[in-house]
Amino acid sequence: MSYDWIIKIVSDNWPMFIRGAVMTLYISIIGTIVGSIIGLLVGVVRSAPVPEHGVKRVLFKVVNAIFAMYIEFFRGTPMIVQAMVIYYGSALAFGIDMNRTFAALFIVSINTGAYMAEIVRGGIISVDKGQFEAAYATGMNHMQTMANVVLPQVIRNILPATGNEFVINIKDTSVLNVISVSELYFQTKSIAGNNFRYFESFFVACILYFIMTFTVTRILRFIERKIDGPENYIIYANQMQVATPEDMVARTKSANQY
Repeated sequence: MSYDWIIKIVSDNWPMFIRGAVMTLYISIIGTIVGSIIGLLVGVVRSAPVPEHGVKRVLFKVVNAIFAMYIEFFRGTPMIVQAMVIYYGSALAFGIDMNRTFAALFIVSINTGAYMAEIVRGGIISVDKGQFEAAYATGMNHMQTMANVVLPQVIRNILPATGNEFVINIKDTSVLNVISVSELYFQTKSIAGNNFRYFESFFVACILYFIMTFTVTRILRFIERKIDGPENYIIYANQMQVATPEDMVARTKSANQY
């Protein structure tokens, strides 16, 4: 490895590296946020109690079946294949000329949503059933129970898994080069093709990916600590009076007089 070549590649092509890194972060952030919202909605619906009878029961089962197929399909196929099918398939089958950046956001969002739906469902199941029963006993319906009792706990519990999905999305955006999205991998491949120094070019990309994922991980850990609060809590009892041994003896004598 030539360090001179690394310095030369960075100095000559740093705008392309920066553009690629910014696009990678943009797709990852938007995709993770939208995917988390999708996963939250799907997870809440899939964890809802089944209606006892009537049209609602049939409709509920149909919606659940659709969500189950969505989750299994996008969790069971690679994102690179999904990108090819959605971007090129929509053009061939339906004549839709999709913008590459929009296609990238759409692909990452629905892929993340499938994983987040199962993460959210697992978080809801982990909440003690007694809390559901207590909420229903007070007259809350399922949506009110979720909004006021369950979801605040679920969001905290799934925060590490959500951060993990974010980190995965930063790395998995590299597969979007198959639809010519100008993220970091695509830009690095163009730079390496121009100077024929593949190792040095992708070494720089490797460092940039590591900086992004490491920074995101540190930020998420900081947020988790802030949500958890301090480990030790100090209770201030301003009006509490501590009895001395002399006070205890005096009170005992007073009680014996009676």
